[in-house]
Amino acid sequence: KVYPEKTAKRRAKHLNVHQSGKSDCGVKSNIKSIPGVMTIRGCAYAGSKGVVWGPIKDMVHISHGPVGCGQYSWGSRRNYYVGTTGIDSFVTLQFTSDFQEKDIVFGGDKKLVKVLDEIQELFPLNHGITIQSECPIGLIGDDIEAVSRSKSKEYGGKTIVPVRCEGFRGVSQSLGHHIANDAVRDWIFDKLDPDGKPKFEPTPYDVAIIGDYNIGGDAWSSRILLEEMGLRVIAQWSGDGSLAELEATPKAKLNILHCYRSMNYISRH
Repeated sequence: KVYPEKTAKRRAKHLNVHQSGKSDCGVKSNIKSIPGVMTIRGCAYAGSKGVVWGPIKDMVHISHGPVGCGQYSWGSRRNYYVGTTGIDSFVTLQFTSDFQEKDIVFGGDKKLVKVLDEIQELFPLNHGITIQSECPIGLIGDDIEAVSRSKSKEYGGKTIVPVRCEGFRGVSQSLGHHIANDAVRDWIFDKLDPDGKPKFEPTPYDVAIIGDYNIGGDAWSSRILLEEMGLRVIAQWSGDGSLAELEATPKAKLNILHCYRSMNYISRH
């Protein structure tokens, strides 16, 4: 009763009283988020940047869009890693293209080029860059793929991955996981030189830990147990993980899948 009329009309679909004997209380859920409206749940961007890509330590992950999404996602998970922050590890740093109104109107590709150049100058030891799209990127139609290709060529073949994980694409984080997995397939696996990478001798005991984000260091515990069994862990996805480990994974004899929901796609592939 205290809601304004417009809000009450919208909220009426989401509030109801459960009646005894009925299996459904008639609440409408599992619908896409409204772009730009903060929700209590995650979105496709959160699933890609916050879960799958973010813990990969030697790559820089750009939150491409307004500052709010990146700030909201920053440092909320304890994805532990070994490395020197700002030198060879970037997990706890926040990179954003900080979209303003003029970027929405005129497009943000030029700003993205500038951000990529700044990252290359300030953090030259990064092994790769991902571009994590926020809602406005999809709404205005920026061509982040073209920017990625041209800058990768300019930087001597550096891995630059455009990820179409705009938050409004899915009803939860889950589609973001799928999109992130597909980006690994299309922009890392499909670009591997079958003869040149990975540069190690495979063994019959090579395994990859898939879908463990090393929250509080749990992937390290799993790794110790597996190695004491005589297995060789060649990759962790993606807690304390690296680009080289992603590239090595197709050589694994077995994928050991922890979080099925987030990584079954790449494991099937």
